[in-house]
Amino acid sequence: MNGLWIIITYYGLQIIAVVVFILLGVLIYDKRFKGRQGEKVPAGFEKTDEINIDPVTNEKTRVYYNPLTGERFYKKER
Repeated sequence: MNGLWIIITYYGLQIIAVVVFILLGVLIYDKRFKGRQGEKVPAGFEKTDEINIDPVTNEKTRVYYNPLTGERFYKKER
């Protein structure tokens, strides 16, 4: 019976580690712009001519650029 608990603990810890890595990947390392941008363009950002069109939903997304930091801001256009 003691050997069974060792096996359960061994695989249980591996499953917990995988779940933690997945959560960290989604919460910390996911740098995609969707869902992370607001509706108001922050100060210092300039409007560019770049527009992305989603082929599925046909939504247009305008790109704004901050020349001081190099950051890009994405805003959905109506």
